[in-house]
Amino acid sequence: MTRIETVFLFDLDGTLVDSVYQHVLAWQEALDAEQIALSVWRIHRRIGMSGGLFANMLLRETGLEVSPERLERLRRHHAESYRRLVARVRPLPGACELLATLTGNGIPWAIATSGRMETAAANLAALGVDPAKVPVVTRDQVKYAKPDPDLFLAAAERLGAPIESAVVVGDAIWDMLAARRCRALGVGLLSGGYGAEELERGGAARVYEDPADLLRHLDEVGGRR
Repeated sequence: MTRIETVFLFDLDGTLVDSVYQHVLAWQEALDAEQIALSVWRIHRRIGMSGGLFANMLLRETGLEVSPERLERLRRHHAESYRRLVARVRPLPGACELLATLTGNGIPWAIATSGRMETAAANLAALGVDPAKVPVVTRDQVKYAKPDPDLFLAAAERLGAPIESAVVVGDAIWDMLAARRCRALGVGLLSGGYGAEELERGGAARVYEDPADLLRHLDEVGGRR
């Protein structure tokens, strides 16, 4: 029987780099610029979802209809604000070591982020990842972002691997829901602020504290060759 080789697909913000709260503050500044009042904790709960879902969330929670033009202004404001905060972004504990271990073990991996390259580029640089050498799929390259599975499907295709062989590693329920929808194995990390029970309800088969904890238990999710 042919053995299916495992591949790893990683979310970026809150999974490999400690950037979730910079994104939260950047979105708060963007919303303030549009005179939209929304509590910080509510913003945090939506980090990682697609722009369309973010707009629907604003309608539900503020009663404001968000036009495509306003959503585009919000996106630009967010990107500008994030660029001012990105200097404080660092790789999460164990992130670089985890990626190096996978590479050393001959296990393919890719990054799939709901962020656009305008914000993801600095995070990738902090991580030491060169998109010219490592498959990186951003929001710019797919029709729908998480919780739709498009990002992970595209990343698996870039690796030339069936999605059923993929371990999707993410910090948010949106990652786990997307993994479930494309029949990948979801692995949750607590480093983005979501709780273990939330991630498990979203479909996570295993939950670890951060990349360092995942590295210590890598054999549990097929990360060995």
